[in-house]
Amino acid sequence: MELDRPLGHAIDEAARRVLPGGVNSATRQVGAPYAFTAADGAYVSDADGHRYLDYHAAFGAVLLGHNHPAVRQAVLTALDGVDLMGLGVTPIEVELAELACELIPSAEMMITTMSGSEATVQAVRLARAVTGRSLLVKFQGCYHGWGDALARNVISKPESAYGRDPLSAGLLDSAVDATLIAEFNDLDSVRALFESHPEQIAAVFLEPIPHNVGALVPTQEFVEGLRELTRQQGALLVFDEVITGFRHALGGYQQVCGVQPDLTAFGKAMANGFPTAGLAGPRELMERFAADVLLAGTFNGHPVAAHAAIATMRHLRDNPDFYLRTHRLGQRLRDGLGEITAELDVDATVSGFGGVFVLYFGTGPVSGYRDLMRNDHAAYAAFHRRMTGKGFLMLPMALKRNHVSGAHTDADIDLTLEAARDVLKEMRADGLI
Repeated sequence: MELDRPLGHAIDEAARRVLPGGVNSATRQVGAPYAFTAADGAYVSDADGHRYLDYHAAFGAVLLGHNHPAVRQAVLTALDGVDLMGLGVTPIEVELAELACELIPSAEMMITTMSGSEATVQAVRLARAVTGRSLLVKFQGCYHGWGDALARNVISKPESAYGRDPLSAGLLDSAVDATLIAEFNDLDSVRALFESHPEQIAAVFLEPIPHNVGALVPTQEFVEGLRELTRQQGALLVFDEVITGFRHALGGYQQVCGVQPDLTAFGKAMANGFPTAGLAGPRELMERFAADVLLAGTFNGHPVAAHAAIATMRHLRDNPDFYLRTHRLGQRLRDGLGEITAELDVDATVSGFGGVFVLYFGTGPVSGYRDLMRNDHAAYAAFHRRMTGKGFLMLPMALKRNHVSGAHTDADIDLTLEAARDVLKEMRADGLI
């Protein structure tokens, strides 16, 4: 049943008069609920006072829970100190970089940016400068931000997958065509690109777990094979850990799999929702930013965001049971959804890792994007929308993932699974599955 949202409607209508589409990022425009006014712990509230258990978590940026006391206190402390200088360096920037290099296995130096998209743009430029090559490789289904070089082939329709599928109008043909598309978990598809473009590929970009299409989990052989192949071919291996970084382990997925990339982009969860991100790697590569690779950004290393990031990272470092707990809750959700779909005889596949969970509507196994083309996108979105209608906030778009934060509890998981069973029963009764 649709909730009454008169204030939300009014805010949405006002927003559309002054913001394109009524939002500041295209994927935020998904209909009700329209506007949010409060957030605390695992819950958010909309303008009409409806409360939701939050599994969207700002695309995963909120890791500890909304308004976490340690992060909040760090931000208040920042406001009593230096604000934006735009010259030289502040001690808090140094502290942030030292902490990131301590925690991320492959990091010796880092730069700070305002968003993950900026971090991957910097990685592209650096990779081309270091190798003297122009071509890039990405995987169908992976998203690496809005930068021209990588803005193609994410949630592609079957007729566009693996072909030419740019994400936006206004991209130069040369920028789109300089990026080649491979299949996730298929090392031969990457090897074939190197063979057909000898000594032309600067870097291979990888979401270690492609969370932008839910959760495709890599095989160990695939990740290790990519590391070996890129070294053999003289190309850089770039891990885009903007989502996996800090969420799945303190050192990101590279800590989990034991494979170190040449460059690592990270962001989102590192500051529990405050706007900062970074790019890290070995000294010999990163020092090019002090030589001939442009590094610019007035707000880079902003003290408020830096304080929030340090507080978040310290909390994770000093509370090692955080990951045990969120992984356990995530597994409870995955196991519970698997039991419910089996009980109801629903054609579905559960996937995820750590605190991330996904319910695909189609038969498994799911290892690459070709498998996702079996997914019933309409049923996927309907499940999320109906769960939201029952008070469990899930982005009602195909292939979008759900996140457990440090604020979720076992009782929350129980309520979620109970609601999921009801929603799946209703969808079956309505002929949606």
